[in-house]
Amino acid sequence: MKCLSCGTTTVEGKYCSQCGTRVQARTCQACGEEPPADALFCTQCGVSMEIGEVSTRRKAGGREQRKIVWGVVGMGLVAMILFVAWPIYGPNGRSSPERAPSPPITGASSVDLSSMTPREAADRLFNRVMAAVEQDDSTEVVQFLPMSIRAYELAEPLDLDGKFHLGVLRMQGTLTQGGLAAAEDILATYPDHLLGLGLAADALLALGDTVRAQGYYSRWLEVYSVEMASGLPEYLNHERMLPDMEARARAQTN
Repeated sequence: MKCLSCGTTTVEGKYCSQCGTRVQARTCQACGEEPPADALFCTQCGVSMEIGEVSTRRKAGGREQRKIVWGVVGMGLVAMILFVAWPIYGPNGRSSPERAPSPPITGASSVDLSSMTPREAADRLFNRVMAAVEQDDSTEVVQFLPMSIRAYELAEPLDLDGKFHLGVLRMQGTLTQGGLAAAEDILATYPDHLLGLGLAADALLALGDTVRAQGYYSRWLEVYSVEMASGLPEYLNHERMLPDMEARARAQTN
């Protein structure tokens, strides 16, 4: 068989060994006819043979591209689901019959969050954010604050200490109304809770409601001694915050 492209006369197989041109009949993608190898148009229906082949290649390429795109999207979705759901449905999550008590708030750590209960992971992130706040590390605060807030939302229902953590984080993110809501949630259960009173007063002061803020600050000072004698674990865990709360309370009520 002769190659019509380069003139080679001893061509075997479908393609020329010298120039790579196809020398055997091609199938028309429109009607299925097999015109001669050098035909530019189908001898049966007149459709361009080049258009048909290009169309076929584009369709095949499009299918492969879509497979790749959706594969990447799928992996992204799986990663996101695992990131959000693992603290809840992992081996130590809510599906477990028991949950370990929350660790004391003692500082940041790099322990793997996936090995913890939802609350333990949330507390660990809280530690990291607050340590960054103390060090004026705004980059770290911006990076971990949204993650920490979301962690507490996933760990609900929260005890009073957890609600305080969530309120503090919201205040750090200038979500002042959210901080006030967390404080009021605490006080609805425990009206004289020092952390709830201090958080509510701080939020109201930030919102410009000085009168209500002073009321909460006054109550804070009134119940301080009795509450500290109660020995609530969260007072011990947050003893470094209490002097600042007392200073603000006295400054706003004098």
